[in-house]
Amino acid sequence: MARPSMLLALGALAVAAVACAPADDTASTASPTTSAAGAATTACTKDQLKLVTAGKLTIGTDKPAYEPWFKDDDPSNGQGFESAVAYAVAGEMGFDRDEVQWSTVKFDSAFAPGTKPFDFDVNQVSITPDRAKAVDFSKGYYTVKQAVVAVKGGKFADVTSLAQLKDAKIGVQVGTTALDAVKNVIKPSADPNVYNEQIDSVNALKNKQIDALVVDLPTAFYVTAAQVEDSKIVGQFGATGGTPEEFGLVMEKGSALKSCVDKAVDALKSKGELAKIEQEWLGSAAGAPELK
Repeated sequence: MARPSMLLALGALAVAAVACAPADDTASTASPTTSAAGAATTACTKDQLKLVTAGKLTIGTDKPAYEPWFKDDDPSNGQGFESAVAYAVAGEMGFDRDEVQWSTVKFDSAFAPGTKPFDFDVNQVSITPDRAKAVDFSKGYYTVKQAVVAVKGGKFADVTSLAQLKDAKIGVQVGTTALDAVKNVIKPSADPNVYNEQIDSVNALKNKQIDALVVDLPTAFYVTAAQVEDSKIVGQFGATGGTPEEFGLVMEKGSALKSCVDKAVDALKSKGELAKIEQEWLGSAAGAPELK
């Protein structure tokens, strides 16, 4: 007769133990996660963003704005690869076309230290560790290779390797990763001719002041199609050390927008939108011969 009494007692103890258990442990663990997710979502809503101009997304780029990155020297028309990318990112962040405004920013000043007149800048700026000390970058939106352009019939127009460019007089724009690529990958016997503006280096090739011009591959296609008559792409080559070179959207160091811009870039990648934009505006950049 003692056995049922013991079972009842044990049952009572079990109920008491359950009653005394910290029932809120699961809830308290889940709540911060839920709250953090909600806070992150709220932080990236348009009215919560810390912007240069309230209610407007200010995007910087250089002038002239060249094809195929922009069309008709007008970043605001949505045409050209980087204009299309900029508006796609803006859309993911909740901005309509009429809520985007453009600011003229010289290429090298975009990633120089200091306060910025833009929320982000889009101007074929490659992500590098040195630049990242002065500014913040978004996740990469385009993987790029460098290209060599020469005038047809020139001494270096038909080379098939980087080694054959050793004695070439090469032109390049200051502050670009193309300059780094010339010095570290091609390693010419003479220092390259360095120009402050891209158009100056293009004109140097046109006037045969240099043997070859090094620019990113899509720009090389525009140079040969529209800027230098009877020019050709000699070939393309990879970034220093084999690490893929990527363009990133530039933001002021410590920008509160970085996580939101990254989120927008990730969304465009996952939906295949960046690939579509690239194919539309940079599709011709495939197929240039590889220089090794």
